[in-house]
Amino acid sequence: MSATPGTPAIRPFTFEFPEAELEDLRARIKAARWPEKETVTDQSQGVQLETIKELARYWAEEYDWRKVEAKLKALPNFVTEIDGLDIHFIHVRSRHQDALPVIVTHGWPGSVVEQLKIIDPLVNPTAHGGSASDAFHVVIPSMPGYGFSGKPTAKGWSPERIARAWGELMKRLGYTRYVAQGGDWGAIVTDLMGAQEPEGLVGIHTNMPKVIPADIDAALAVGNPLPEGLVLSDEEKAAVEQLDFVYRHVYYAYMMGSRPQTLTGLVDSPVGLAAFLLDHDAASLAMISRAFDGAAEGLTRDDVLDNITLFWLTRTAVSSARLYAENTTSFFGINDVKLPVAVSVFPDELYQAPRSWAEAAYPNLVHYNRLSKGGHFAAWEQPELLVNEVRAGFRSLR
Repeated sequence: MSATPGTPAIRPFTFEFPEAELEDLRARIKAARWPEKETVTDQSQGVQLETIKELARYWAEEYDWRKVEAKLKALPNFVTEIDGLDIHFIHVRSRHQDALPVIVTHGWPGSVVEQLKIIDPLVNPTAHGGSASDAFHVVIPSMPGYGFSGKPTAKGWSPERIARAWGELMKRLGYTRYVAQGGDWGAIVTDLMGAQEPEGLVGIHTNMPKVIPADIDAALAVGNPLPEGLVLSDEEKAAVEQLDFVYRHVYYAYMMGSRPQTLTGLVDSPVGLAAFLLDHDAASLAMISRAFDGAAEGLTRDDVLDNITLFWLTRTAVSSARLYAENTTSFFGINDVKLPVAVSVFPDELYQAPRSWAEAAYPNLVHYNRLSKGGHFAAWEQPELLVNEVRAGFRSLR
């Protein structure tokens, strides 16, 4: 594979973490110093001591990083320099002739590990209950400061800049007609791509839609009452309540957005890193806690530790956190997206976007569906459902 003449090369990428690094990781886990038990019986004070101690025990004694490492290395990995920074990406082409290219973006606390389960169903749909007409060529980049991508050494890598970089990446790969998908930060970057309309982008799919009316978003973001005289449907009232809870409890975002360098300890303590990455949202934490208590649902213990271990081995806790400090856009507020948009609403997402808001935010809404199960990390938790949504959402754009 080669780049367009005059642009930096697209280079094959491989990696190898020596056994000594894994031995050091296990030693650090076993040497962890534990706090006292929480003084409540629920998760209102954060990750419970019993959960993190069981995670640490399993991580040090049973978990095998080499399994996911082999999965990653079996995929076509590449790196290319965009705007002065090396960007890592996975690129898997379908054997089906009319496959639609899609760029899929992960979030925080995530990585390309989030999307591993959806790659083959998208690329090879006939082996996963779909038809050849459902096929995609899949591009999954690591965001700047995450995973195997370069770590910015100066300010400026905002979500808007990442969105522009993704447009350049797809152009560099030779794709003249493609779509984009994302959740969490990936949803924000994808939404911004929709607003920027890079050449070749024909539509987007999001499982964390940016549809909150500006006046409501502005009030909730600072804890103010909603504007007087506002008339809301029951669905909209429910969304407001959920968003109010989110804005009052995303403490990790406030910390990373204002003092990312203070999180130095997350690069030094694997147990500290794990606790911080687990505490993203209430529903996800509850599900992960059940996984370490022996339940088989959504994410497995290995799923969770695959992602955390990648953060540890690449030392990206602080570099990934800086994305929050770079951000000046609303997490959920409306962008001016005129391209076709597909929306999937999962019941355990941070908020369930009402259809009315989606229709107002996206004048070219081509798909809207509320799912029966699944949460914030849809590709990771419910890959089959998300794959079906991506297929359905983009079907009219083929």
